[in-house]
Amino acid sequence: MAKGRAEYTCQQCGAITRQWAGQCADCGAWNSLSEVAAVAPARPGGRQGGYTGQVGSVQTLAAVQLQQEQRHRTSISELDRVLGGGLVAGSVVLIGGDPGIGKSTLLLQCMTALAQHWPALYVTGEESLAQVAMRAHRLELPVDALQVMAEVRVEDILATARQCAPKVMVIDSIQTLYTEQISSAPGGVAQVRESAAMLTRFAKQTGTALFLIGHVTKEGALAGPRVLEHMVDAVLYFEGEADSRYRMIRAIKNRFGAVNELGVFAMTDRGLREISNPSAIFLSRFDAPIPGSLVMVTREGSRPLLVEVQALVDQAYGPPRRVAVGLDGNRLGMLLAVLHRHAGIASVGQDVFVNVVGGVKVLETGSDLAVLVAVVSSLRGQALPHDLVVFGEVGLSGEIRPVANGQERLREARKHGFRTAIIAQANAPRQPIEGLQVLAVRTLAEALAALAARIS
Repeated sequence: MAKGRAEYTCQQCGAITRQWAGQCADCGAWNSLSEVAAVAPARPGGRQGGYTGQVGSVQTLAAVQLQQEQRHRTSISELDRVLGGGLVAGSVVLIGGDPGIGKSTLLLQCMTALAQHWPALYVTGEESLAQVAMRAHRLELPVDALQVMAEVRVEDILATARQCAPKVMVIDSIQTLYTEQISSAPGGVAQVRESAAMLTRFAKQTGTALFLIGHVTKEGALAGPRVLEHMVDAVLYFEGEADSRYRMIRAIKNRFGAVNELGVFAMTDRGLREISNPSAIFLSRFDAPIPGSLVMVTREGSRPLLVEVQALVDQAYGPPRRVAVGLDGNRLGMLLAVLHRHAGIASVGQDVFVNVVGGVKVLETGSDLAVLVAVVSSLRGQALPHDLVVFGEVGLSGEIRPVANGQERLREARKHGFRTAIIAQANAPRQPIEGLQVLAVRTLAEALAALAARIS
């Protein structure tokens, strides 16, 4: 295939130029021009306005026949949960994460299991076939059915895939591939985008389920200014520290399921082992109650999750610091202002540190009340009961707002042995929950008063 003339597009304003420059002439952004494949202009012709396209078929939305997508289990239930119930034929899934966090390990486990029932192809561009085989033998995975290939040229990969006709295929990783239609080096924005587009077209035309492994930048985003996220059907991110035992996969985008669904795994010498009850592993606490430690009920995707939040308030030697790990740091500063204004508890001159145990990132606002209760506990040096659970959103006027699925959160807390819950008035259950005392409050002042009565 003959190469087209190269074009360069500004990633900031979208301006197109024929020649690369260090600065965009339109918006003035530096180092924002990246090479893209030039599109040949349409030839003028036809009788009406020069358009030469064919008229397509149009129908009403009611006339479209609905088809239930067929899902296939991957034999890894936590991965199926994040995918929305299983793998859909023709879907393209992008998996990103830090180096060494377990992306290749998880997909190798998944592919060796799928290869027992489906034709499966694993394409590696970073490792040799011997390295992939060594990992499979170390993890004691079945290696008799999975087909593997070491290749980085997209045209060769597609030709091989058309001959092998796999039902599921893995590309490890998309940053190592290149196509001859682009003259830039592998890993660039143009190469990544064009390679992913060619693979996506193949997956949609043949019904092949495709996994793409993507690198992440230092900021935690997928390399290539998020050029791939809008092209694929699902985007999954690995979370957790590389030196931690636990790994979490979160769905950021999913056309076939819910977003923010969370799958929890434990890294072992036999690969990633799924955790069916993640609340149990996040609730390993000290035997004796300690100030600043509290359990809250958050919701990740379709299930409630109990996690421990810890707060430490201490005298500041210098400018006071506000540090939040696993939470939004800006929201922590706002909550401390609400605590001062509507409860009369000031943290001026104090360092405030808040941490969510286990490496979980809490994205919802239902953790507001638990954070403030933990801060007050640490500030006053008063330990909280072990059987207390708290959740609720705190407004700027000091009101406690309800959160979604409050009844389900209460049942999850009761299942794990908690006996007292402080929640918003609107989340109060209509029928009493056996063994669980629910303290429903309307304002932050009422919540702290109920807490003081509980401690005393």
